[in-house]
Amino acid sequence: MRKLSVFNQVSVDGYFTDPNDDVSWTHRQDDEELREFVAANAAGGGVLVFGRKTYEMMASFWPTPAAAKQFPQVAAQMNGLPKIVFSKTLKKASWSHTRIAKDLVPEMGKLKSEPGEPLAILGSGSIVSQLTEAGLIDEYQVLVAPIVLGQGRTMFEGLRKMIDLKRTRSRPFRNGMVFNVYEPKRP
Repeated sequence: MRKLSVFNQVSVDGYFTDPNDDVSWTHRQDDEELREFVAANAAGGGVLVFGRKTYEMMASFWPTPAAAKQFPQVAAQMNGLPKIVFSKTLKKASWSHTRIAKDLVPEMGKLKSEPGEPLAILGSGSIVSQLTEAGLIDEYQVLVAPIVLGQGRTMFEGLRKMIDLKRTRSRPFRNGMVFNVYEPKRP
């Protein structure tokens, strides 16, 4: 069975975007230790999973020369990995190695039951909340930034039930960011 993980950066008050879906505050890579961690984290294999909004944002940056110059290792990995974008409206993929899927929960359940590389959701709060509610996410990797947004969107927006998690790892960085990993508590 394949593992499904989420990686998101959130503010101290729990938002992964501001009210206008701006995530520019997440690009503060002012710490060499954090840059090395991000590059190592991105070096893993697997299949990237996105909702349409995050996919379009990522597809507009990672294939560019600017991304290759700023983050050469991460850009190479992001561009080379297979990708699945869940969307009911997207007709054509604009980024290499991308497959479009429509029925989120049934398709993700099927993908998880098949042999293969692990699956990693980046951003994509709308699918995180749906897959959390369906009990399909195995691990939440959350990088907490020392910033308060005051309002915005959480990755669990619309969740209708409480989910108990247990922290399995934690790592602070010199710039104040903290990486936490959680797994759902299983009965």
